[in-house]
Amino acid sequence: MPFCTPRHAVRALLALLAFAFFPFSVPSSLAQAAQPADWHPPADDPTLVLWPSGTPGPQTATGPEHDTTKPTDRPVAGRPVMRIGDVSVPTITLYAAPAAHNSGAAVMVFPGGGYSIVAIDLEGTEVCAWLNSIGVNCVLLKYRVPNTGPYPKSAAALQDAQRAMGMVREHATEWHIDPQRIGVLGFSAGGHLAAALSTHFDRRLYAAVDAADQQSCRPDFAIVIYPGYLSIAEKNFEFNPDIPVTSSVPPTFLVQAEDDPVHVENVIDYFLKLKQAGVPAELHVYTKGGHGYGLRPTDLPITTWPRTAAIWLHTIGVLPATMRGSR
Repeated sequence: MPFCTPRHAVRALLALLAFAFFPFSVPSSLAQAAQPADWHPPADDPTLVLWPSGTPGPQTATGPEHDTTKPTDRPVAGRPVMRIGDVSVPTITLYAAPAAHNSGAAVMVFPGGGYSIVAIDLEGTEVCAWLNSIGVNCVLLKYRVPNTGPYPKSAAALQDAQRAMGMVREHATEWHIDPQRIGVLGFSAGGHLAAALSTHFDRRLYAAVDAADQQSCRPDFAIVIYPGYLSIAEKNFEFNPDIPVTSSVPPTFLVQAEDDPVHVENVIDYFLKLKQAGVPAELHVYTKGGHGYGLRPTDLPITTWPRTAAIWLHTIGVLPATMRGSR
């Protein structure tokens, strides 16, 4: 594994400095880094194609993968967002934590985008930079879009998530990851995908490809940020029956704003279902924040959620109490 290349050395130094001085904050130098016109995984980071012999199910992409961002799209915290569309070849990319502070824990990140696009920087690479700064390895899933969810409307994105989790566990030793401390973190549609994987791990939705599909695809914990599709507004906010919550669902951390146009009932209803099932869960609801803020800091308290999430990772034992910055 090429963990000692110049690219890794620079990123590791930046993440290490952020870890040392701001253990619960977003490393702004990384979060604000300019993105290229089209996104490609860093050449020195391990990237794996999920389906080497072709994806299961129908093809929904209508052209080559590209950045769909338009000049009129709303910026977030004063900066643009890269919106990748027509993803037909899903991948995972490892962003390894600095070796000196690698906790062994890992988080697979699911960017949002309404199952139409993937917000690859705002809810992807920037999140990986933060995770690395607190000693957590990040695996970024670029899943298929458009029209690939929510399950069961389409199984494609959930197939990608199930396959990706098995592949991460299959490579855990090689990637210096503890296979029993691998969680998921999702935003918006990716938040729904995190909840879907948390509740659909007992049966693969595709025919086994290789040994990775013999690994468990159950996350060990989940961080669900401003999700959609969990509560059905058209049915008086009835909880989505396609998210079958049982006591086997992993511990879950939830964040949403009361003024979110996607509706705060998504996290409230999910939290209540988790509580009823006896699943450890932590819910944070803020007065203001809207939707789609990622972890870019603003003057709104909701954008401090990474600090609270980091503390929660210590609380549930994913990060040990002896690590720097623990309480």
